[in-house]
Amino acid sequence: MAIGLPSLNGLRAFEAAARHLSFTRAAAELNVTQTAISHQIRRLETQLGLRLFHRRNRALALTPEAQAYLPAVRAAFEDLREATERLRRRERQSVLTVSTMASLAAKWLLPRVAGFQDANPGIEVRLTASTHLVDFRREEIDMAIRYGHGSWPGVRADWLMSEDIFPVCSPALLQGERALKRPEDLAQHTLIHNTGLREDWQLWLTAAGLPAAFAQKRGLVFSESFMALQAAIDGLGVALARTPFVEADLREGRLIAPFDLVLPDKAGFYVVAPEETADTPKIKLFRDWLVASVVKERGARA
Repeated sequence: MAIGLPSLNGLRAFEAAARHLSFTRAAAELNVTQTAISHQIRRLETQLGLRLFHRRNRALALTPEAQAYLPAVRAAFEDLREATERLRRRERQSVLTVSTMASLAAKWLLPRVAGFQDANPGIEVRLTASTHLVDFRREEIDMAIRYGHGSWPGVRADWLMSEDIFPVCSPALLQGERALKRPEDLAQHTLIHNTGLREDWQLWLTAAGLPAAFAQKRGLVFSESFMALQAAIDGLGVALARTPFVEADLREGRLIAPFDLVLPDKAGFYVVAPEETADTPKIKLFRDWLVASVVKERGARA
């Protein structure tokens, strides 16, 4: 007949209290109250039928039975920790967590990920959207696609693609009495803004020889680029687009670029990962696939 094992919580309380020789410090480590530790120890002693601690003038001492029991309990918890870490390590090896901006994920990355998954069924890609500079270790992110100049400390940054800036709108805005034919006609239309890129309209208008004040008139403002682009698709106004976000919409005719003037952006998109993990197989595989797919698409358009 198998002998029942004592309470796991009681064993954890015993191991921590024996290590610290203090119920107070054990309670702090396990994030419970000192009273809870006392109850768990008392219940464990009842289950075992013996005393584990001598309580003397606010000090704890292990009984001989506890001294003999402790190494096996400690070894059992260490085995559990190692087994759990091995399990998590195997799970992490098959899951790739990628962080990027919501708009880039929605308008550019998502349509492409299925191709990678088909070619690499052993890796599960998980996308997470973020507007801040992720902390790879704290947030358990494997890699990211970042926008900037490629100079971030502690990470390897591989060039992915650049982007041009230009107005886009629904084909419907080219018709009717207020048809959009010249940049000057923007004065008759609603400008659609992205809150983080308000200066882009001013730059483009200045390059077009128009007053930057055009950008100050009342318009529609969205927090994400994909929302601004959807408003343009719906004919609500003219949005300022960046190349990766609108390639599919331009190709399929949902949006058009009414003017020839394009501003090349000095920054671009980079694939980044911590320097110490940048060449792990799953990260390298996805990075190489991303870069190769951009090169292939660029060659197809040439």
